[in-house]
Amino acid sequence: MIEVQGLRKTFHDRKKGDIPAVKDVSFTCQPGKVFGLLGRNGAGKTTTLRMLATILSPTSGTAKVAGFDIVQKPAEVRRRIGYLSGDTKLYDRLTGRELLTYFGTLAGMEPSAIPARIEALAGPFALTDLLDKRVGKMSTGMKQRLSIARVVVHDPEVLIFDEPTSGLDVFGAREVLALVLELKKKGRTIIFSTHIMAEAERICDEIAIIEKGSILKQGTLAALGVGNGLGNLEDVFIEAVKGEIDDR
Repeated sequence: MIEVQGLRKTFHDRKKGDIPAVKDVSFTCQPGKVFGLLGRNGAGKTTTLRMLATILSPTSGTAKVAGFDIVQKPAEVRRRIGYLSGDTKLYDRLTGRELLTYFGTLAGMEPSAIPARIEALAGPFALTDLLDKRVGKMSTGMKQRLSIARVVVHDPEVLIFDEPTSGLDVFGAREVLALVLELKKKGRTIIFSTHIMAEAERICDEIAIIEKGSILKQGTLAALGVGNGLGNLEDVFIEAVKGEIDDR
């Protein structure tokens, strides 16, 4: 479970002074659910997720991930999450198997348990042909499947995906979304950041629309007025952020 309350992050620029990147963000994400953070590039999605992953410290506010405070117990949080950032790089010279072994070890897995875990992931993640192939020879879609396997190799309770379909073609994106839904079925707590409306509408149980670091609207698709002839998510999104854009 993820509980976020009044999370805020301010960066300081020598010329511009204090720049608020995230402003009093609050939400809850339950096990077996996908919580979508929907916003334009630069809206504050990545900064929020980096705080939850303990990469950045919040300026104020609090959050608990799997029951542990992100400021007071960051090491405990990191043991229980899998985090996929939009700019994650893989090691081109390693094979898929070597890469998963490396990250399994890094996550604190017992060395003897790693081979069996890799084999268990091979089928669901379509990795059989990738395990003994060098990463540098893989397509973008293959690398992304391997990246997600890397994130879940230690079987974390909480998964944080920051625009995981970025740069993928329609087939690769479809494969990634299917993997996320499979992880949801296994009861994982999932945060899914995206700026693509169709993705959010397809896999998210609840959505928060973020702009200029603030959550403007939040709720299930039905609560937001999506579906059953009420309109689509793109209309809801544009209506929510239009005022913020006009105020620039």
